[in-house]
Amino acid sequence: MTSDDASGEFESFEVIPAVDIQDGEVVQLVQGERGTEKRYGDPVEAARRWIDAGAETLHLVDLDGAFEGERGNAAAIEAVIDAVDVPTQLGGGIRTAEGAIDLLERGVDRVILGTAAVENPEIVAEISETHPDSVVVSLDAKDGEVVVEGWTEGAGISPVEAAERYEELGAAAILFTNVDVEGRLEGVATDPVRELVDATEIPVIASGGVATLADVRDLEDAGAAAVVIGSALYEGNFTLAEAQATVEPDE
Repeated sequence: MTSDDASGEFESFEVIPAVDIQDGEVVQLVQGERGTEKRYGDPVEAARRWIDAGAETLHLVDLDGAFEGERGNAAAIEAVIDAVDVPTQLGGGIRTAEGAIDLLERGVDRVILGTAAVENPEIVAEISETHPDSVVVSLDAKDGEVVVEGWTEGAGISPVEAAERYEELGAAAILFTNVDVEGRLEGVATDPVRELVDATEIPVIASGGVATLADVRDLEDAGAAAVVIGSALYEGNFTLAEAQATVEPDE
């Protein structure tokens, strides 16, 4: 990522646009449920739009991969990787160390592991051994419990317990998505973010529920290193430039 140094630390709070892909198109889901999607067109066009608007990093998700367990939008994602010149982080359907390393060697800057990391925590250490600072562990939570398999199954562990485990295994960052508020455009819940920030030394990237510029500021105040934003940007609640400006330090 352009805003973090070799140790994985973010130099300043970063606003990262989401490019979530289902059936080859950009979509946004409400609380991660299929059938709730709104479609926003071609992934490459969306990615270029966010870069032109000032994005320093792109957050890519293969939603079909997240649900089905194997990457369903590889061609669309590779087209985005080939078309952009900013760092990318990719999640959805990455289930093996070999698959993750292949993506890293193809040009993805960071892989996001959710289900794979929960089922086999050592995968984080395995990938990090050869590709340091390349693994973001996705901790998606519903009712205070980590959920996997496209947010459909509980993992029986809290986000804080999981974050502490993955930090020890070499994760570069935690991506925390609060499924309870995800995609609803009704605001963020900062307490779970603050708890994670207090429990771990690695950066916490927040996701889920951002509807206003105040939400962006609240997540920065909670200690998050970055925020991933989808629906609020696609629906025009505010621009990327406005979101970046609201958290920039005064000159």
